Amino acid sequence: MRSTVLNTVIIYCRPGFEKEAAAEIADLASALGIYGYPKTTDNSAWISFVTHNESGALQLIEELDFASLIFARQWMAASPLMDNLPEKDRLGPLLERVGEIAPGKFSDWCVEYPDTNQGKELSPFCRKISVPLRQSLKRSGLLKAKGIYRLHLMFLSGREVWVGVSRIDNSSSWAMGIPRLKQPKAAPSRATLKLEEAWHCFIPKEEWATRIPAGKRAVDLGAAPGGWTWQLVEQGMYVDAVDNGPMAPELMATGMVDHIQGDAFTYEPKKPVYWLVSDIADKPARVADLVGRWVAKGLCREAVFNLKLPMKQRYKEVLNCRDKIDARVSEAGIRYELRFRQLYHDREEVTGHIRVLIG
Repeated sequence: MRSTVLNTVIIYCRPGFEKEAAAEIADLASALGIYGYPKTTDNSAWISFVTHNESGALQLIEELDFASLIFARQWMAASPLMDNLPEKDRLGPLLERVGEIAPGKFSDWCVEYPDTNQGKELSPFCRKISVPLRQSLKRSGLLKAKGIYRLHLMFLSGREVWVGVSRIDNSSSWAMGIPRLKQPKAAPSRATLKLEEAWHCFIPKEEWATRIPAGKRAVDLGAAPGGWTWQLVEQGMYVDAVDNGPMAPELMATGMVDHIQGDAFTYEPKKPVYWLVSDIADKPARVADLVGRWVAKGLCREAVFNLKLPMKQRYKEVLNCRDKIDARVSEAGIRYELRFRQLYHDREEVTGHIRVLIG
């Protein structure tokens, strides 16, 4: 069995952020000595990064930490685009291509499509082909119980498909990188899902009990009407909700929220808290200064915060904000982890997370 080349990284992203995803992967690949060039189409919700080495894409998804990417929802090392699938026998050519791909056998697989209105029209087709495809993969011995790779098939149309692989331990665990979260009826706003998704993204589930601890205190800056405060209360935390605007009456009735009417940029708690969260709509650099000050002064152990991005140079703006926080916290002699990710529930923004490391 011959092996096909895996020289293209396919990255799924938010529609409209293709250029940011492309600039980021080009920077990070170059830092690893993996060279190539990105190809983008506006509002397509995916980009390709073509490496100069025929196994460069596989090398990239092996060596680059997926968690370090800001604008990627999911990725795969792909073989050349299949753009002429016969309508009467799609499975035959697909199985042949899958069989050619090193590493050869997979313990997980998914059929996907771009997260656009046009892409979503492929959902019925993808569901229809999934059952016979799974049966064929099993019969051919290409699926196994244990393994480190996931097989991806991303359809662009009924005749066009990218076929590739990702490492299960170095990619999103959600199909298409989209979490399946349900809007809580009791939450005051849809913004509540941003904080829930951030916890799923930045904190391993087995660490929730110790890192999102019931009984601890938290501060929500720019809290009204209380979407993020609601998530904190659901976890059993007591919250200082700082905002001049009104909080949801049902949330205040829990007895776990102190509404502090004041300036979120000048407020500081009398004692350090475990969590700081902030969804303030302000200039990203100003929010970065705020978060850096809180962590440098020891006012919180962990923080989740949103950066509302400008219309231009959005990737550069995130890097500038990262550098601001890095400089402030490093100067204070504090060990920490800092990550950014454009979440599914984000819009023209990215979410940051910082954690102070103890010991």
